[in-house]
Amino acid sequence: MNHNAPHTPRPLDHLSRTQQRILTTRQLREHGVTASTLAERCRPGGPWQQLLPQVFLLHAGPPTSDERLRAALLYAGCEPGGTGGPGDGEAMVTGLAALALHRFSSVPPLLGIDRIDVLVPRQRRLRDAGDVAIRRAHTLPRPQQVTGLPCAPVPRALADAVADLDDAETVRRLLTEAVRGGHCEAAAVVRELSRARLLSRPHVVDAVDALLAEGRALAEGRLYEMVACFGLPDPVWHVDLRLPGGPSLGGVDAYWPEHAVAVEIDARGPRQDDDALWSQYAQKREHLEGLGITVVHLTPKKLRDTLEQQATVVRTALMASTDRTPAAYVVVTPS
Repeated sequence: MNHNAPHTPRPLDHLSRTQQRILTTRQLREHGVTASTLAERCRPGGPWQQLLPQVFLLHAGPPTSDERLRAALLYAGCEPGGTGGPGDGEAMVTGLAALALHRFSSVPPLLGIDRIDVLVPRQRRLRDAGDVAIRRAHTLPRPQQVTGLPCAPVPRALADAVADLDDAETVRRLLTEAVRGGHCEAAAVVRELSRARLLSRPHVVDAVDALLAEGRALAEGRLYEMVACFGLPDPVWHVDLRLPGGPSLGGVDAYWPEHAVAVEIDARGPRQDDDALWSQYAQKREHLEGLGITVVHLTPKKLRDTLEQQATVVRTALMASTDRTPAAYVVVTPS
């Protein structure tokens, strides 16, 4: 037997249509495609082409958007669809390409995006290649599967996109759509921008201010909806509480004077120390509850995701007011 006889290539037709079109050198070798055969097929005018180092497109003509994305992930060592290959799950699409997959209307379609950002662990030895830009992270976020491809969550994808944008209007549109479109909460976006050290850029800070205003307005709208849709009694809205002749006790978003129950939306800002601000919240709550006023803190995320549950929390507080010591007399004024 001649052990040097060429290995007969295994057919590729058992693979999915997508897998048939984008394969790595290793995958081709596993199917018996030799280096000489690969070189022959990738010659100028040949039926195959090399898109990225070690990644090949098994047809002539330009790649589709999906093929570009899959090629980028294969180059980064991730096999879309979880095929169990080396590095599988250790890379994900991020930046504008990920936002396009998340269906952001303010982002060009994938065909109009020149560069595909791929997020990988910091220790991976990879360089930018072709239309792929490598982004690195100490700790990768949990990817979200979009059209079968691992994508960075919207807050991280936004931060990676904003890092290369200097147009204030574009940044503002992206951040606003993230919140208005229900992709994520403003606080999550701000955390990622802070982590990426982007809050020192004036045009990003201006966009964040608009984002927080948008997030606050949406949360207030959901609070109005909660009261109207779940049969809660009407409160007085956006008032300051104070003792007669004394200083302000603080503002609240909704207040039921006859029940001494207040609701406050917890929407902390980006440039404030969370521990310090939470201490202020706690002191304010402790002071109000010392006067017999129950304070219910609701976050924008809770109002978005569990509105009925939050209505139950408020209703329970209102019902429990009959068992409490009457509140001290407080003056209610518009904030």
